[in-house]
Amino acid sequence: MTSKNISVDILIIGAGPTGLGAAKRLHQLGGPSWLIVDSNTKAGGLATTDTTPEGFLFDVGGHVIFSHYSYFDDVLAEALPLPTDWYTHQRISYVRYKDLWVPFPFQNNISMLPKADQVKCIEALIDAALEARVANSKPKTFDEWIDRNLGKGINDIYMRPYNFKVWAVPTTMMQCSWLGERVAAPNLKALTTNVILHKVAGNWGPNAVFKFPARHGTGGIWTAVADTLPDAAKRLGPQTGAVKSVDAAAKRVVLEDGTVVNYGKLISTMPVDSLVEKMGDEKGVEFAKDLFFSSTNVIGVGIRGQRPERIGDKCWLYFGEDNCPFYRATIFSNYSPHNTPTEDVKLPTLQLANGKPSPDKKPQSGPYWSIMLEVSESALKPVNQETIVAESIQGLVNTELLRPDEEIVSIYHRRFHHGYPTPTIARDAALEKLLPHLEKQDILSRGRFGSWKYEVGNQDHSFMLGVEAVDRIVNGGVELTLNHPDFVNGRANTERRLGRN
Repeated sequence: MTSKNISVDILIIGAGPTGLGAAKRLHQLGGPSWLIVDSNTKAGGLATTDTTPEGFLFDVGGHVIFSHYSYFDDVLAEALPLPTDWYTHQRISYVRYKDLWVPFPFQNNISMLPKADQVKCIEALIDAALEARVANSKPKTFDEWIDRNLGKGINDIYMRPYNFKVWAVPTTMMQCSWLGERVAAPNLKALTTNVILHKVAGNWGPNAVFKFPARHGTGGIWTAVADTLPDAAKRLGPQTGAVKSVDAAAKRVVLEDGTVVNYGKLISTMPVDSLVEKMGDEKGVEFAKDLFFSSTNVIGVGIRGQRPERIGDKCWLYFGEDNCPFYRATIFSNYSPHNTPTEDVKLPTLQLANGKPSPDKKPQSGPYWSIMLEVSESALKPVNQETIVAESIQGLVNTELLRPDEEIVSIYHRRFHHGYPTPTIARDAALEKLLPHLEKQDILSRGRFGSWKYEVGNQDHSFMLGVEAVDRIVNGGVELTLNHPDFVNGRANTERRLGRN
């Protein structure tokens, strides 16, 4: 499109999963005219994949595919239709604790802990079970929920410090209505049996089995979905797709290159706090001030050598202790062999894992493997950008993921200002004012940071937030994902079995 003045029925801001969900549904309906814009040159938003100069792929965060929706499954099957387009993995995850690898979830596997910690956890779990029998109120904070459901023992030794590393706020500042299927509440009888018999609990959770694209990382999924949409309805790039201002009264968006887009309805997937600032909406800015978020630092490390036996088939690993800055490490090369350069590629060693320079600067061949790390950041948990990479590599040595003399051939670091939309105590009250305020102006703010609901912030959720926003605009449909997170995440949701019309 070259016109400096465009008119569409529906404008979509953002070509991440939510924006693409909206665009895909509109394209399928073939009804209202639409346009999708994004400041990035490729689709995907917070689900894109970067490639280092050395040829290592790193997602911009920990992403895997598991789904609550058949519609989502069908769209991905259309975009990547071949069996060879995907790998399917059984999740193999652990928690690092006192130099031990405790199977995930931690609270279901205290049988693996030192005896003193087992006693502390079991005693607190019994106390919590007894207190639950007489409790006449629901927990008000995440911290209180953990105490009541997992016991103070597990909270003290793992859950509280780990969750601070993830969210960059104390658990006492967080609500608990977002939890759903995300935190396992242990069965006390089964847990006690496992402790006595020294047994490991089986896999738990919706991502116990997950899919990952064979090539191009998670970002490859969304560029493939975007490729199924007409080019004429997409404007991507820092000039042609970046939003300069939003005039809600005139229903007009101005892009960086001066293009004016007139719209009937707006679906915005940009962070809602950024949206109201671009609108100059003082009331919206006031509502949004109670929304809290953390930033995310993604650090990737490419290593020369055969994947060590100590790494094995591990998928992702959790870290609650302070001997490393990261809360999660993903063995990214285990997801797909195409996430690293081929063995014949010759690369120089940048440094050894202990920080010392390599004695041999001559490029050498592989094989290669890789680790991706995530470090949260906020005003309550600051991060030194100049030292975080070195601290993270030292953390890999401290946690025995790397040996001091292993050769690092690629280093990646990218910081995302909006990383996690935090479910703080004040969040719901803010959203109950902010989202209807925007809807009165014909703006549906949706997506991970558009609607600010972490409990429906996975890729499948985010995609369906866009689909359902379109269904609401065009057909008066109900936005189940936005308004009923517990239902779409729960066992009562039969949508995957019955299909979606």
